[in-house]
Amino acid sequence: MIALARSSAVKDFMQNRRGMRKLAERFVAGSDAAAAVDTALQLLDKKNIRTSFYYLGEYVDRLELVQENVDQKLAIAGRLTDEALDVHVSVDPTQIGLQTDPDQVGPRARTIGRAITRASAGKPGLHCLMLDMEDASVVDFTLALHDDLRRLELPAAITLQAYLRRTERDVERLIAAGAKVRLVKGAFVGSREVAFTSEAEIKANYRKLVGLMLSAQARASGFYPIIATHDDRIQAEAIALARKNGWPQGAYEFEMLLGVRSDVAEALARQGERVRLYVPFGCDWWPYAIRRIGENPANGMLLARSLLSRR
Repeated sequence: MIALARSSAVKDFMQNRRGMRKLAERFVAGSDAAAAVDTALQLLDKKNIRTSFYYLGEYVDRLELVQENVDQKLAIAGRLTDEALDVHVSVDPTQIGLQTDPDQVGPRARTIGRAITRASAGKPGLHCLMLDMEDASVVDFTLALHDDLRRLELPAAITLQAYLRRTERDVERLIAAGAKVRLVKGAFVGSREVAFTSEAEIKANYRKLVGLMLSAQARASGFYPIIATHDDRIQAEAIALARKNGWPQGAYEFEMLLGVRSDVAEALARQGERVRLYVPFGCDWWPYAIRRIGENPANGMLLARSLLSRR
């Protein structure tokens, strides 16, 4: 699936095929910031679900596309001035220059962080720049970027991946620092030296990391856990652990993907849990959509119907 996601020829074919519209609409809010904000307003007003925006486009190797990505992040941050939203703005380091001019990634991230700070000043919510985590080769860079943003008192959070063996020590360090961490399973592949390779191992490590993130020690440090999973058993275990260790609702949150198990997200919100959806927008949707299909083969039927459709 990673190869399909990164193939320019496959991407161009799929994104220009009219019948693929249904697949895009399932996982993507729209082509621009206005459509994404409209989706976020509906989620908050009707379902009490918050949003993490993500402008589609990753592993960028052209400076003009890097600038487009930065401009879109700034555009979505600017909308916080006008709208009563609780928003994270998700950023991949490769979106903002890691493959073109790495020395400028920090300044660009700081510009986005400052824009979020200005636009959200005086507004309720947990607005922040959420650093997405890509493959294992950029973990150290991303952690250093996160630490730099926090040193400057900019609203930064970071994503960690349960499939990597190193994540336990990264979580422990960030708990001690009182950081905000989103825990995901991880969609990349690594060698056994650096990664857990079986689904059972990854899930067991995810549970172990949730235990650390919802510990009494983490609560006392001011740490903010974001449990990003669609597994309702793990969600239930996390809620029970939070209650046991004195975490009130709203002191942690669950995050899920737009278009994936919406009924579960809505049920959590009705129970009073803080829930956030990862809401992508933009025209470059194929790499993102094919990874969602890879994570859940049941979505392959949607791909097949889209390919067969002529409309």
